[in-house]
Amino acid sequence: MHLRKLHATLAPVMVMPLLVTLVTGSLFQIAAAAGLGDDYLWLLELHRGKFGRLNLELVYPFLNAFGLLTLAVTGLAMWWRTKPRRTSSR
Repeated sequence: MHLRKLHATLAPVMVMPLLVTLVTGSLFQIAAAAGLGDDYLWLLELHRGKFGRLNLELVYPFLNAFGLLTLAVTGLAMWWRTKPRRTSSR
């Protein structure tokens, strides 16, 4: 599979789990800094992959990490392959 196709296929799939991880982690840190961490433990559950009855805590971090790593590698590889176009100085 070509890098661009892999990247384009994976990006829409990974955007939601990464946003959930980013937002819940940040909000919990704010709550903890304000001394309210115990009241917002449900944010940590979401952050770790526990979505009600659906408990993905064992695989969610690895899926997030693998997806983000793949997007980073394919993105860097595509960027690396693009050569700057020379402009004529005439």
